Amino acid sequence: MVAEESPLLLSTAHETIYDRFAPHQKRWIVFLVSFAGLLPMFVSATFVPSIPQIAKDLNSTHAVVSLTVSLSIFASAVGALVWAAYSSFYGRRWMFLWGMPFLCVGSCGVAMSTSLKSLLFWRFVQTFGCSGGIPLGAGVIGDIYKLEERGTAIGVFFGATLFGFAVAPFLGGAAAQYWSWRNLHYSLSVWGLLELLLIFLSFPETSHPGTLGIEKLARRRWIHITWVNPLGSLWLLRSPNLCAVMLASTLVLVTDYVLLVPLAYTIGVRYGITNEAIIGACFLPNGLGNFIGAPIAGRLSDIVVRRKREKRKGVWFPEDRLRATWIGGLIIVPLSIGASGLITTYVGGRIGLSLNLLCLYMNGMGVDFVFNPIGSYIVDVAHSRSAEATAASAAIRSLILSAATALVIPSIERVGVAWTDIIAAVLALIGQGIIFVTIRYGDRMRASVDVGFSTTENN
Repeated sequence: MVAEESPLLLSTAHETIYDRFAPHQKRWIVFLVSFAGLLPMFVSATFVPSIPQIAKDLNSTHAVVSLTVSLSIFASAVGALVWAAYSSFYGRRWMFLWGMPFLCVGSCGVAMSTSLKSLLFWRFVQTFGCSGGIPLGAGVIGDIYKLEERGTAIGVFFGATLFGFAVAPFLGGAAAQYWSWRNLHYSLSVWGLLELLLIFLSFPETSHPGTLGIEKLARRRWIHITWVNPLGSLWLLRSPNLCAVMLASTLVLVTDYVLLVPLAYTIGVRYGITNEAIIGACFLPNGLGNFIGAPIAGRLSDIVVRRKREKRKGVWFPEDRLRATWIGGLIIVPLSIGASGLITTYVGGRIGLSLNLLCLYMNGMGVDFVFNPIGSYIVDVAHSRSAEATAASAAIRSLILSAATALVIPSIERVGVAWTDIIAAVLALIGQGIIFVTIRYGDRMRASVDVGFSTTENN
């Protein structure tokens, strides 16, 4: 449990842990993990615009090929848990090096697929291989940055990865329209190979000395293979704090999916856009909002942490970081998605399209103002198992979002775009209510179930 009453007296040894890397080395490490974090976003989001072309090439239907989307979500959840769990035993560097070959081989397999069975198999391998990018990246940043600097670095990391989520559909649509979906996946394999080489040549192990499982073994073989239960990470979510922020981040991310997943059926149909590349370009404002909002949100959360600690004369209360979510969760996200639904329904022409693109930009910013402080909070309170806690949250969040995404288009068909978007806005406000409860009762919640929370002495 976190000791809120303890004064801020970090030992010299603990300070030294974060001084192992020079500032320029830390920036390079953040670049590398952000580059790796982009990969799962591109693998996921470039596939959807290619579905019609893939269905035609494999003599299948759109609905059947769309099964690969659900399979990818499952593979991403499984992969995130596996890579994160093993990173606590073998280290971050080795998990990146082991994951990238799966991505490269899987991408080539997808590109050469001639049947639905082979497509499903290789798509699983491809997604599994790159799915460690987000949890491992968050864990790496927690390894190299101090508490008061962590939010800004994670903001840059999430900003880059979420920007990829918005840019990828445009590139996927352009590839489907003007190039080839097979060549697209060959290019993803080349990207993975480049990332593998960069990590092998210039990425150091960032885990704190003496914390890896393999380092604690009294005797070990030259090649030591150990079974690590990947599902053990999910047990961290028995903590009310971790479970609450996971649910809150899921509810705010629902707004992103409600806006972006049916874009061709909402903005595309309403404003007569049929070109796949142009529809993909409509995702860009959301990505720009992610890219700009993420570092701002991270910086803001660091400022809140520092000021609250100074006000309490050095006492650290982890939930202070969550206060940085208010501007996004209470104002920007609900207003942007609610306005988008009303504009799509009642405002036509270029004015309506322009206002919708503005709403997409604001939603991208607003989601980051909630998502980034929550991501930093998870690393803060579960520092020794930050990659596992991030992976567990991401896995459950992916399963919930996959179910929620399946309901978006039926909801639009039944109650319309405006009411669907308003419902999503209400869900985001409910998520912010969960955050408020966590801030108010965070110490009691942590005391009720202690999963090995960090303290000021080891964070």
